[in-house]
Amino acid sequence: MTFLKKHKGKIFILIFILFTLFIVYDTYYVEPEVEVEEVTTQKKEDTEDKKEETKESKVLVDVKGEVNTPGVYELTSNNTVMDAINKAGGLTKQSDTSNINLSKKLEDEMVIIVYSKSEIKKMNEEDKIECPPCNNACITEEDEKAKLDSEKSETTNTPAGKININTAGSEALQTLDGIGEAKAKAIIEYRTKNGDFKNIEDIKNVSGIGDSVYEKIKDNITV
Repeated sequence: MTFLKKHKGKIFILIFILFTLFIVYDTYYVEPEVEVEEVTTQKKEDTEDKKEETKESKVLVDVKGEVNTPGVYELTSNNTVMDAINKAGGLTKQSDTSNINLSKKLEDEMVIIVYSKSEIKKMNEEDKIECPPCNNACITEEDEKAKLDSEKSETTNTPAGKININTAGSEALQTLDGIGEAKAKAIIEYRTKNGDFKNIEDIKNVSGIGDSVYEKIKDNITV
C-alpha cells in the first residue's frame, strides 16, 4: 500500500499514456481505410464518367430545307444525318436525298440542307451536283471515290476478272458487251426484287436480255 501511495501519480500518468497510445493506434489503423475506400470510389466514378463522355457527346445540328419542321436540334455524336432529319419531322414529299449522305455521323454545329426534287433536277441539268460548302451532309468526292473503289473491288475479286452479276454496280455491269445503262439498271432492279442470281443463265430472266446478249457476256460473268 505504501508503494501505491508513493507512486500513485506516476501510475496515473502511465495509465494516461497507455490510454492515449490506444487512441492513436485505433485512429492510425482505422481512419486510413475509410480514406482509401473514399478515394477508390471517387476514382471509379471519374473513370465511368470519362467512359460515358468518350462513348458519345451532345451535338447541336441545324436542319433546313425539305423537312417538315426545320430548326436546331440536340442529338449525340452517335446519331446520323437520317436521325437528325427524323428529329426534324421527317422528309417532305418534295424532298430528294440523292446527294445527301444519310448515314454520316453528326458533328457539333453541323448544317444539314435537304434539297427539293426541282433543285436537284436543276443541279443535274447544270452538271453541278455538288453541294455548297455550307451543307455538311452532302455526299463528298471522298464518298464517291470510296463507292467506286468498292464497286471496282467487287468486280476484280472474282474468278479471272469476271463481273459478279450479284454484286456489281451499274458502271461495272456496263463494261459488259451489249449492256448499257438501261440493262444495267434492269439487272440491279431484278436482283433487288428477286434476290441473287443462282447461276449465270438466270440473267436471261431480266427484261431486255435474251439469248443473243447472253452469248456475248456469258464468258465474262459469274455469280
